[in-house]
Formats: sequence, C-alpha cells, structure tokens
Amino acid sequence: MRIFLLLGIAFVYPAAANAQWRYAEQVKTYSISGTSGIELYSSIGENGPKVGQHVRAVAHTDFKLTWSRNYVPQVDGGCSLVSARPNITITYVLPKPVTALAPELQKKWNVFLEGVRKHERVHAEQIKAMVAEIEKVSVGLTVPADPNCSKIRTELTSKLGEISRSRVKSSQDFDKIELSEGGNVHQLILNLVNPR
Repeated sequence: MRIFLLLGIAFVYPAAANAQWRYAEQVKTYSISGTSGIELYSSIGENGPKVGQHVRAVAHTDFKLTWSRNYVPQVDGGCSLVSARPNITITYVLPKPVTALAPELQKKWNVFLEGVRKHERVHAEQIKAMVAEIEKVSVGLTVPADPNCSKIRTELTSKLGEISRSRVKSSQDFDKIELSEGGNVHQLILNLVNPR
C-alpha cells in the first residue's frame, strides 16, 4: 500500500507572547490501531486527517484567527487603523493508538510521535509569524479620503492576502523538505515501520 502524506498544511507571532494577543493551543487526536510499526502507519493512512480531497496526513496543524480592530476616522477625512488585536487558537491533530503497545513498539512510537510534534510546532511558529506580520502592516495603516473607513478595509485585505500566500508557500516548502527522501519526517516513518 502506498500512503501519500502531507504533514501540517495549516493555516502566526514570535515565541514571546505580545500582551495584546489572545493565544491558545489545543490538541485533538484521532484513533489508530496496530501491533507493529507498519500496522500503525497503515492505520494512520486510513484514519489520518484529510488534507485536500484525496490525501490523508499523519498530523495537521490548523488555526482560527479573529481580530479586534479599531478604525478611526481622521480630521483630514482619512481613516487610520489604530489597533489590531489578534485572537488565535492553534489546533494540532495527532494520531493516538487505541490500545497499549508492546514495550519495544511503544519506544519506537514515542520517538515517532515526538518527531511529528516537532514538525507541527514549526507550522505553528509559521502561523505565529504570519500573525505578527499582519499586526505589523495593520497597526498605523492610514488611507486618505476615507471618512467612512471603507477603503482602508479593502487596502488591508489586499495586504493580508499577500501575507497569507507567503505563509502557505513557506509551509509547503517546509513539508517538501521534511517529506523528501532522507528528510526528517521520512526518517521518522522509516524508523517506525522498519523492524529492528
């Protein structure tokens, strides 16, 4: 069986939390079963989160992002965005065996799962960096001749699209390296499925 994997396509903030951010992380799991590494991996291929229509992933990092923005009409008829406070929740979806594993398999599983978590945390950092970039281009943005603060929203949406596309590309580039032959995730899979 050939299993196609695409880890952590996800949809942003440096490690030190900004006081204005509301940030949370959560972990969801999906059930897998097996008594060997190859059986666990096959179960991942059957039960993993769907990424796109035809591909299942080992794990997935997603996010929900909302903003509290304060647009202020200016005396000169323009409009300024004086504050933008993000509220972000990052969700990791990870595999979890439904039954206890034999001691040697459990050791292999622990190494595999920790490697997958590290991979997904990179995606979370990419998401945080995206949010920080959005915040940077948002706060202080001013559009002239916009007394109703409508043009500024269009201007901001245009900037956000570019930032989002850049993050998606970074995420895909990272996955391509990690999943390529000899890449970190590829090695994790081989170590799990190959008997020792």
